[in-house]
Amino acid sequence: MSDNREVLLKVEHLEQYFKLGKFVNKAVDDVNFEIYKGEVFGLVGESGCGKTTTGRSIIRLYDVTGGSVYFKGQRICAGIAPYKREIKRAKAKYGAEMKQINKAKKSGEISEEEWLKRASKAEEELLKVMGEQTENISSARFDHNNCNRLYAESQMRLVDEKYKPLIENETDETKRAELEKEYKQQLRLAKKDRIMNKMQMIFQDPIASLDPRMTVREIIAEGLTIRGIKDRATVDEKVYEVLRLVGLVPEHAGRYPHEFSGGQRQRIGIARAVILNPELIIADEPVSALDVSVQAQVINLLNDLRRELGLTILFIAHNLSVVKYFSDRIAVMYFGKIVELATSEELFAHPLHPYTKSLLSAIPVPDPLAEKKRRRILYNPIASHDYSTDKPTMREISKGHFIYCNDEEEARYRAELEK
Repeated sequence: MSDNREVLLKVEHLEQYFKLGKFVNKAVDDVNFEIYKGEVFGLVGESGCGKTTTGRSIIRLYDVTGGSVYFKGQRICAGIAPYKREIKRAKAKYGAEMKQINKAKKSGEISEEEWLKRASKAEEELLKVMGEQTENISSARFDHNNCNRLYAESQMRLVDEKYKPLIENETDETKRAELEKEYKQQLRLAKKDRIMNKMQMIFQDPIASLDPRMTVREIIAEGLTIRGIKDRATVDEKVYEVLRLVGLVPEHAGRYPHEFSGGQRQRIGIARAVILNPELIIADEPVSALDVSVQAQVINLLNDLRRELGLTILFIAHNLSVVKYFSDRIAVMYFGKIVELATSEELFAHPLHPYTKSLLSAIPVPDPLAEKKRRRILYNPIASHDYSTDKPTMREISKGHFIYCNDEEEARYRAELEK
């Protein structure tokens, strides 16, 4: 999935499994994608397919089971389950080999010297795998637990590099004192800065995501307080500024969430998300709980904020009409896996995967005559695919158009595009 644009977020082999007794629910299973800086990346699929879980895993509301998430080139999430599985497989392989050579030795098929040679080789292979995977586990745990600290240290170094030469070269004592005061303030903020501050989430239900006991000012300003900005005048100024930005007025700051309509509550949620100047917004079905007329207002607001603040957005939704209007690229998700990924225009013009075709056929048409003729395409994975021998992988069918398919399906999809 290569492109010359800057990659802001990279998701590699993401897994999010939930244990339900002996049953393991693979909510997100081996998901891979990249989001470029400044784009809107749509993630669509039916309810329960793993869209929201993917978003929550990326922002670390859940600890990922496996895989890695890179933000601005730094690993912020890392799961260790795949490494443990490799160790388990290596031990099982070692056990089977030892059982086989012990049996051969007992029956006299191999000599003592040959037995020793093969046993040593099997043990060496086991220790090699265990060493590699133990190192991977250690690296994953370190990155996962220390990503915020490492980011804060890098920000502190940037502050040092900016202010120390200015202070040393300043001859005026008054200006030097001002620079030193500014340096200490910026250093204190950098020390409390977190890479996760650069990533914020807008939740699906605006009333459930807002604390009913807090005023709008307290809700929006909470992020600033946590970051270490304590000056009340500065906080108020930023809160009022962001309220105006989302279409509300400063007078709303003293009210409580229950005093607002659904659309206004969602605007408060958006204001809370953008006040820390994030680079990535994860919008988890932000309009699905709103009236149709209000949905358009919120989508237009997100579009305006994207342009004004230079935001990158991961837009999670099941309304394909909204996603088509708002997204640059779209990934279609089914049962925890991404089955198709393409630009918005390409996906709607040339849908290839049977599930994508099924989703698109479900979009209602605002024309009674056309709606009468619209035919639903039903997706049955058992009937549509035969993965008993030839297993599927994510493949690039045309430039930027990826499909989860096997060899036979790839040839068929390529032929379909050429027609």
